[in-house]
Amino acid sequence: MRLNNFAVNENQSISAVVLHFPPSLQLANEQFFDFCQVNRELRIERTASGDYEIMAPTGGQTSCRNSRLTMLLTIWAEQEGSGVVFDSMGGFILPNGAMRSPDASWVKRERLVKLTPEQKQGFLPLCPDFIIELRSPSDSIKSLQDKMQEYRENGASLGWLIDPKDRRVFIYQPAKEVIIQDSPEFLTADDVLTGFRLDLKKIWDVGF
Repeated sequence: MRLNNFAVNENQSISAVVLHFPPSLQLANEQFFDFCQVNRELRIERTASGDYEIMAPTGGQTSCRNSRLTMLLTIWAEQEGSGVVFDSMGGFILPNGAMRSPDASWVKRERLVKLTPEQKQGFLPLCPDFIIELRSPSDSIKSLQDKMQEYRENGASLGWLIDPKDRRVFIYQPAKEVIIQDSPEFLTADDVLTGFRLDLKKIWDVGF
């Protein structure tokens, strides 16, 4: 099954297209992986209830911000060495059955080495230790907050929801209230990512 491509105006607020499947037509994880491979131009996620959410490609500024986030996290991870960074195309099967693709994520290497070669080739069957979601102009803040809560409930040690529009960051940690920071200049996370410092000036202002 192949889905038609579609476009999103970066200045519009458009929700993801949601496909509902009856239980008898639910795809196994391997089948869902193949389904996503033949629709690689789309970003497809699966909810815990089995619905498929289809997002269009992002606009230019959001794409630039995503690239910078992944680059900055990767530079730190290559020097620190204890984990691996994944970009927005990486899929993870969470313990609740959902498949999510965070904008940027980090997983401890000790967890990855326990996976089989077959598991490493498909969507990874785990929740990342660290998650970053970046709000684009077309994203509902409520839907992203729900997603961050899902990550936290499924084992993430830390999550940052970054909203460039309002220059606001929501910080998610297990068993703690969500922390909201307005216009922070940088973020640190030494309890999870020792030595990582995200300069948010590189995210707020992309230069075009």
